[in-house]
Amino acid sequence: MTRKILTGLSSAAYEHPFDRKALASLQNMPGVSLLLKKINEYGIDRLLRLQSLGSEIRISSRNFPQLHEAFVETCQILDVAPLPELYLFRGTGHIQTYIVGVEKPLIGINLDAMEWLGADELLYVFGHEVARIKSQHMVYHQMAIVMPSLKNLLNSTTLGVGGLVASGMELGLYNWRMMARFTADRAAMLACQDIDVATTTLMKLAGLPDEYLTTAVIEDFVVQAREFASNNFDTVDKVTKILSYTELGLSWVVMRAGELLKWVDSGEYENIIQLKNLKTPEEAAEKEVNTPEEKEGWNFLTSW
Repeated sequence: MTRKILTGLSSAAYEHPFDRKALASLQNMPGVSLLLKKINEYGIDRLLRLQSLGSEIRISSRNFPQLHEAFVETCQILDVAPLPELYLFRGTGHIQTYIVGVEKPLIGINLDAMEWLGADELLYVFGHEVARIKSQHMVYHQMAIVMPSLKNLLNSTTLGVGGLVASGMELGLYNWRMMARFTADRAAMLACQDIDVATTTLMKLAGLPDEYLTTAVIEDFVVQAREFASNNFDTVDKVTKILSYTELGLSWVVMRAGELLKWVDSGEYENIIQLKNLKTPEEAAEKEVNTPEEKEGWNFLTSW
C-alpha cells in the first residue's frame, strides 16, 4: 500500500488530551526539575546508550533490510529526522521495544518482534517509539525508565531529593506514562495508516501469534475494545486505579485499542491524513482542559 508522508506534522495535531493534562500535572509537581537535574548530573542518558551499544546488534540496511526499511519509512511518514539508531536485542518471550537517549535517541526492538510482526505491523511498533521524539517527551520518558532503579535512593540523601516518592511524584510519572501511550498509539496509527494492522499488532502485543488471529478472534477483540472504551470507571476505588496503572507488566492493549478506535471513529485520524483542520501547538495549548473525552472512559486523571 502507498502511505502518505506527513511532512510538517506537529504532534499537537494528534496528541491525546489525557497525555497533555497528565504531563502538565507532572511538570508542576515539586521536585521534578531537581530530579531531572540530578539524572543529568549522574550521566544516566549516556549510561543507557552505552548499555545498548555494548549489548545489542546495530541494525542496518545490509544486515536486517526488512527491519531497517520499515524503520526508515516510519520516520519519513512521521517527519522525524535525523534517523535514530536502531538495535536488535534478544528475545524475551513477548514483543518488546524501547527508546532511550534525550540528545541522541536510540531505539531497540527484540527478536520476538522481528519474528512475529509483518512489514506493516513493524511500522506500528516503530511509530509508537518514534512518537516520543516527535512529542519532545524523551526527557520525561527516560525519567520513567530509570525511576524503578532510583526508587530506593529517592528517600535517602544520596540524590538530595528525599521524600519525592511520598509526595506523589512517582505516581504522577506513572500516570503520565500511561496517558502518553495513547498519544504514541495515535502516532503508530499514522505510521501504518491501517486500523486492521493496528489491531493485529496490538493483539500480538497481548501475546497472540499469527496462527491464532482468525477473523472471529479479531472481530471479538474489536467488540471487547469498544465495550471497554464505553465503560465508565469513575466509581472504581482510587487505590485500585493506582495499583492498576503502576503494574508495569500490564500491556493494557484492550484499553489502548478502544481509545484508538474512538479516535478513528471521530474522524480526527482521517483529517490528519488528509491534512485538514490540523491543530497547531498554540491551539492545542489553548484547548479547554475538560473536554468531553476527558470525562468518559478509563480516566485515571480524576483519581488523585
